[in-house]
Amino acid sequence: MNYPIWQLDYAGGGLLIALIAVFHVYISHFAIGGGLFLVLTEMKGYREDSPAILAYTRQHAKFFLLLSMVLGGMSGVGIWFTIALLNPGATSLLIHNYVFAWAVEWVFFLGEIVALFIYYYTFGTMARRQHLQIGWLYFIFAWLSLFVINGIISFMLTPGEWLVTGNFWDGFFNPGFWPALFFRTFLAMMLAGLFGFITSTSLQDDRFRENMVRYCGLWLLTPFYFFLAAAYWYIHSLPEPTRDLIFNRMPELVPFIKAFCWISPVIFLGGLLMAIRLPGRVKRPLAGLLLLIGLVYMGCFEFIREGGRRPYIIHGHTYSNAIRPEAVEKISATGLLQSAKWAKHKEITEENQLAAGREIFNLLCLPCHSINGPLNDIVQLTAGYSVAGLATRISCIGKGDGYMPPFAGNDVERLALTNFIVKELHNKNKQQAAAHLFRPPPPTIPPFDRESDDYVLLAWTDFGIHTITDSDADWSFRPPGSNLYALLIKRDPTPERVSERVILTYMVESSHADPAARVKFWQYAKQLIGRDLPPNTGIFGKKLMGIMNRPLTGSIFEARGLPLLPYTENNAYQPYPLVTITAMTPAGKILATTRTVLPVSTEVGCKNCHGDTWRMAEAAGLDSKTARNVLAAHDKLSNTRLVAEAAAGRPVMCQSCHRGNSDRNRAPGKQLNLSAAIHGFHAILLGDLGAESCYTCHAADPEGNTRFYRGIHKEIGLDCTNCHGPLEDHALSLLLAEQAAGKERADFLIKALEAKSSPEVQPRQAWAQQPDCLNCHENFAPPEVDTTFNQWTSDATQLFRNRTDEVGIPCGACHGAPHALYPATNFYGKNRDNLVPLQYQKQPYPVGANHQCRVCHRQDMEDEMHHPNSLRRFRNPR
Repeated sequence: MNYPIWQLDYAGGGLLIALIAVFHVYISHFAIGGGLFLVLTEMKGYREDSPAILAYTRQHAKFFLLLSMVLGGMSGVGIWFTIALLNPGATSLLIHNYVFAWAVEWVFFLGEIVALFIYYYTFGTMARRQHLQIGWLYFIFAWLSLFVINGIISFMLTPGEWLVTGNFWDGFFNPGFWPALFFRTFLAMMLAGLFGFITSTSLQDDRFRENMVRYCGLWLLTPFYFFLAAAYWYIHSLPEPTRDLIFNRMPELVPFIKAFCWISPVIFLGGLLMAIRLPGRVKRPLAGLLLLIGLVYMGCFEFIREGGRRPYIIHGHTYSNAIRPEAVEKISATGLLQSAKWAKHKEITEENQLAAGREIFNLLCLPCHSINGPLNDIVQLTAGYSVAGLATRISCIGKGDGYMPPFAGNDVERLALTNFIVKELHNKNKQQAAAHLFRPPPPTIPPFDRESDDYVLLAWTDFGIHTITDSDADWSFRPPGSNLYALLIKRDPTPERVSERVILTYMVESSHADPAARVKFWQYAKQLIGRDLPPNTGIFGKKLMGIMNRPLTGSIFEARGLPLLPYTENNAYQPYPLVTITAMTPAGKILATTRTVLPVSTEVGCKNCHGDTWRMAEAAGLDSKTARNVLAAHDKLSNTRLVAEAAAGRPVMCQSCHRGNSDRNRAPGKQLNLSAAIHGFHAILLGDLGAESCYTCHAADPEGNTRFYRGIHKEIGLDCTNCHGPLEDHALSLLLAEQAAGKERADFLIKALEAKSSPEVQPRQAWAQQPDCLNCHENFAPPEVDTTFNQWTSDATQLFRNRTDEVGIPCGACHGAPHALYPATNFYGKNRDNLVPLQYQKQPYPVGANHQCRVCHRQDMEDEMHHPNSLRRFRNPR
């Protein structure tokens, strides 16, 4: 913030440091272990009275001098140069806080240089004892140099009490100091053996070469056990949140952790292999290969250690972008560009938005990310985002993921950064084509004569929207399958629910015929649901027209799993197709006819973060790119092979792993149920946004192409959070139930959400326990509160879609579907959802409301037979 930016787009802030630092650290550790190797090998030569060993030691000392002094010294200067330019704030803090330690380290380093030159150039000319003393001095100086630098490096990861006291010694002897010192010491000794292989395999005498190679092997193998013990100590010295971050919450580190674990036995076995008598032409390349593997080994460790500091450059003190945590709120209020001393664009205008976005990227993102580079490439990481999706993601950075600093800027700057990444880096400047939406004329309402008609036919669906994924060639979480229910009532002062000697037929409007021509579900039904289905047939055998199933008990007719899609024959988007229901006698006499909507949507918001286009009609649907990106993210985070499975023609149904109590014929598995898994993970990324969190994924966006939240609750100003709570609380309720069921993954997600969630969230079972209407409408009266969150139905029988009144009529029959309670206002036609009440009472209110008892009873009623407070005026007239 207080320094100009050294702009390295391709290298970003990490690649240059990583390349130089890993190389330098590798050599510097050899400089420590190699110093001990030299003096002990020289002593071995004297002890065995072996001129050959002494000659070898002198030759190795030359190799050691050139490598450690020349390359080590140059790369050390390179580190200082790069860190001073890439993160001058943190470098300044280290210098000011540890100036005494740096000065002492430089004295030790100077002692190393002098001792090594004397050691090499007096080899064979200085008295034996004095020469060994010089060798020991070199090793002592080198190890003391490690001692000091280790205190500073380990401080950056585990500053401990220094964060509170600011005391030099608290920071230097931090919690990670001793385990890191022993870890690095034993590693240095192992590297001495690896480098010793290089010089020993070049010896000409076969027998002597074998002896020296085995001697070098002891240097590699003997410290190995102590090295592993120190590594275990090192890991457990880390604070639990840091350890959790490294091993559980940073998928980027998984390859490095795996590589470190795999290379450990490889190096050990390589040392054993070198001890076997093999020709020199075999051992020489093997020694070089082991040396290269050792470099990768060191690189993996350094990447893990560096990653463990995230989102900080100095853990708990300074973020990786040089901003202090306590300054974020102030900077966000003032504005990042106003707070940045060297920013060119202090104000953002329409003309300079992209240039200002570039400056914001340089300040906040470039310290870790590159542009088209090999390390943390921002272009690759944001390839799937739309402007809306990335803007939402940026607003949630650092609020739960744990490894990125929070966005330090205002909303205007967030949008500028988003547009720079999406429009400039991804060149997505094209205008989104207008959605091809089909908004039909007002539908014809079937007639009803209150004086002469003998029957009332009520119809409804159990979901305000049936959301499905149409990415069936890749994956699915719900196949086509809308549910239709109907109830035939014979009008009378004491009405009769009719279910015998009557047939109910249904027919979806013809504009939505042939769904198999628009999705691949039927091609992949065997892989997704375990059995083949004829085209245009639902999972329960129903087509888009047919006869409803007669109730086995009760009086509710049903046609479940209708294979309905929101696409018309002209490939337009229409999520509210109409279905006509007709009741007739077995002889064909029509008793009653009604119409209702069967809402269905494919406007699933995955494309906001995993892609940038809709599959159909520029309005909805998951295209293959988006679907594969979702699978790729799952593979990365969960170590699965879903992309490969989809490419091989084996798409997956999400519930095949993420099973819940509501999944038919499936016992709950070890994985979180799908609702808990999806909401739990995405709440970490999208929390704190209120109802906007819901709109990002669900088809409820008031500016979207479905707008499924359209009932009376929407009309009076309530949003998703009034019933379901904020996303983080909604997710936590699901996760707490999964935690009680012993699902280990729930612990991790709960921990990430607890700081963002309400403290008293009650657990609930997905789909079986939902907000209870009667929590607000106590005794069916007008509510005195506007939220029912955290008060769940006891089980699935008490859900609105399953509950009945006191005479056995389902709530939905009179009130409409959830999220579309009468009177609903539909974007595709104001009264498209209200056809049933309009047919029977010429008003869009719940059936029987406003004393419309005559609809079924043929007369006014004085007793509240259905539920308390049913004989009153509707309080929210439209």
